[in-house]
Amino acid sequence: MAATMTSSPLTESADAPVGPPLIGALLRMPLDAVLARMLDGLHADGFTDLNAAHLPVLRWPGPDGRRPSDLARETRMSRQAMNYLLGELERLGYLVRADDPDDRRSRRIRLTERGDGVVRSIRGTVRAIEREWEEELGPARLARLRALLQELNGTRAVQELGGRQDAGATPPPVTR
Repeated sequence: MAATMTSSPLTESADAPVGPPLIGALLRMPLDAVLARMLDGLHADGFTDLNAAHLPVLRWPGPDGRRPSDLARETRMSRQAMNYLLGELERLGYLVRADDPDDRRSRRIRLTERGDGVVRSIRGTVRAIEREWEEELGPARLARLRALLQELNGTRAVQELGGRQDAGATPPPVTR
């Protein structure tokens, strides 16, 4: 049974120089915790050559089958920065950049077996976090949080951002 929880002193602080946190900060703080745990989980699973800079490339729905330029736009990185990270991940054996069979001018990212392991590790860590949150918040409150976040992803502001970034697009099927 979940204990009744209150917010942390950090989020209740009305005397902060800029006032209490707004929705952006309230969304960011749990995300920061999830990202830190993802990196810790990757390191625990033996992927010690990855760092926090690599996480935007690996975020859901993942880079497999995607174009580098699409990932750059979705992560709001320059193409140069994205290609630098992709080059690192390729050198480390997590992915390859191959010619796009549908457009010879473009390339597609393909995860290697090692890259697939990273995806499994990240998803395992996030599932563990969700189980912890379910214990702390209770199943009904976590389900409500998930439903609210899904609704929030359907709002105009998020959809407009998605339209500019193509963030909601499903990557093409992977053929290996």
